[in-house]
Amino acid sequence: MEPQTVLEKLDQKIDLLLQKCANLQQENDVMRSEIAALKVDKELKETEIEKLTEENTLKDMEIEEIVNKIESILG
Repeated sequence: MEPQTVLEKLDQKIDLLLQKCANLQQENDVMRSEIAALKVDKELKETEIEKLTEENTLKDMEIEEIVNKIESILG
């Protein structure tokens, strides 16, 4: 096997860099997809938290009404 020329070595390094770049682009795409999925999940959880907060507020109001009724009965 004869020694590689500078041009051949450079060509190999360029090919390696292009492959690394392609791999990083692929990894970046995967991460972007994961971020998008996490954002959707976050929005769903925020909606659920808002719903539960509203339900808690309503329950607090119901409890307050019951306490007021009990106090009025007891005098």
